[in-house]
Amino acid sequence: MKIKLTATCLVISVLMPPLAYAVDYAAPQTKFGVIVKDSVITTKIKSKLTAEKMAYATNIKVETDSNGVVRLSGKVATKEEMKRVEEITHDTDGVKSVQNEIRVGS
Repeated sequence: MKIKLTATCLVISVLMPPLAYAVDYAAPQTKFGVIVKDSVITTKIKSKLTAEKMAYATNIKVETDSNGVVRLSGKVATKEEMKRVEEITHDTDGVKSVQNEIRVGS
């Protein structure tokens, strides 16, 4: 009984790595991987804005597309605030370019 169990475990352990390799690398890229990457970039930007303790950060909308292009929109009180949001966005890993559509004013 123990020999059968040991042999079965041995066979499974020998067959699993090649099977995992085939499944991992043979599968086509899915949009799910792209969505996760985009949401990670968006989350990083929002976290940085929150860490700066910017009161206006809650009024900023951040959208990231599959190419790393980030679109900022919303309202801030001053041009300095707008520039700071853009700087933070540019300094985030994975961001290729920024489309700043933030409006200044109350």
